[in-house]
Amino acid sequence: METIKKPELLAPAGSFEKAKTAFLYGADAVYCGTGALSLRSRAEVDNTELAKTIEYAHSIGKKVYATINIYAWDSYYEEIKKQAQMLNNLKVDAIIASDGGVMEILKEYAPNIPIHVSTQANTVSYHSANFWYKNGAKRVILGRELNKEQIKEIMKNKEKDLEVEIFVHGAICFGYSGRCFLSDFLASRSANLGDCAQSCRWAYNVYVEENNNPGNLMPVEYDEHGTYIFSSKDLCLIKEIPEIVSMGIHSLKIEGRLKTEYYLASVVNAYKAAIDDYIKSPESYDYTKYLSELEKTKTRGLTTFYFNDRNNKDFQEYEGKQYNPNYEFGGKVLQELNGKYLIEIRNKLNVGDTMEVLIPEKIETVKFTIENLWNSETKEEIQTVNPGKQGQTVLMNIPVKVENGLILRRKK
Repeated sequence: METIKKPELLAPAGSFEKAKTAFLYGADAVYCGTGALSLRSRAEVDNTELAKTIEYAHSIGKKVYATINIYAWDSYYEEIKKQAQMLNNLKVDAIIASDGGVMEILKEYAPNIPIHVSTQANTVSYHSANFWYKNGAKRVILGRELNKEQIKEIMKNKEKDLEVEIFVHGAICFGYSGRCFLSDFLASRSANLGDCAQSCRWAYNVYVEENNNPGNLMPVEYDEHGTYIFSSKDLCLIKEIPEIVSMGIHSLKIEGRLKTEYYLASVVNAYKAAIDDYIKSPESYDYTKYLSELEKTKTRGLTTFYFNDRNNKDFQEYEGKQYNPNYEFGGKVLQELNGKYLIEIRNKLNVGDTMEVLIPEKIETVKFTIENLWNSETKEEIQTVNPGKQGQTVLMNIPVKVENGLILRRKK
């Protein structure tokens, strides 16, 4: 029987703490920005955080990829040279870039670091993939517009040593492979320079001018809030894991550097469990239990986009954001103190609430009811606690021994 090659699971890391959460829940690698020179410049990772993330990842045998995937004006290049030298010194595992000029700088100023070609470069053919390989790329991140037959064609005809990465979960941009000028046009915040305002997620009112009544604008509205005519559902390929793994894809990528630790833990854990379970027992793979976990954290509808069908039209999100009415981020385990656990809370908690502990690499959660709460400073017993300030903590009992960093989910 042919051995199934296990792909890398690549998660977003908008901060050092989020990177630790991603690793804890099974990510093999994370990608993060360099402050101003990436396509998520509002993420929390600065150069100090990045250095900490790389050091920590390497200490546990994991990888970090840094992004300099902007389309850079000439005025950016002096800073790019400095960032490239810094990343070379930090021994980051790869740099993700999309601009040919930036890649030339990386070859000169970060000669020891592999280059991964960003999805922003619109790689949608093996001809393009092989071009990047011949120009120094170790990996290409394919455009999300491809269907599975196109991906198979690329895998069959690419250079043997070229790695291929695809997105399996997260937001889909309105623009081609994420290249969009809508934000710059409407908000003077360029997506291609790392400052996207996510204008495609805004609510809009559409007006149509009637031919027989010039000047009279007729509103076309979904409801009193307008309609989300540009917003897409989120990509979700959990059902397609068997086919994706069988293609020999090197890395499966989750989008979302601005998402919460709760989102990261839930999504990374679901995909990690799905990959491991499929490789362990391909004939019994059942995607429904992983999808059920993903549904608990979704903020929009889910779609396979074009993966199975180029003519698929079920990817438009007309409702705006959708929050799961049954579950929310409860808190994060910080440490054990005299038999109780110190929890950093993220939503209101009450005695009697039903909680779930997300266990790394297991799709089944540990469920329990909060029987007691204690003020973490005075140690007085309390009935409820609100996240009134950042870092608000509380003490509680958890019926099983849990490690620091685990995420708690609250059933509403």
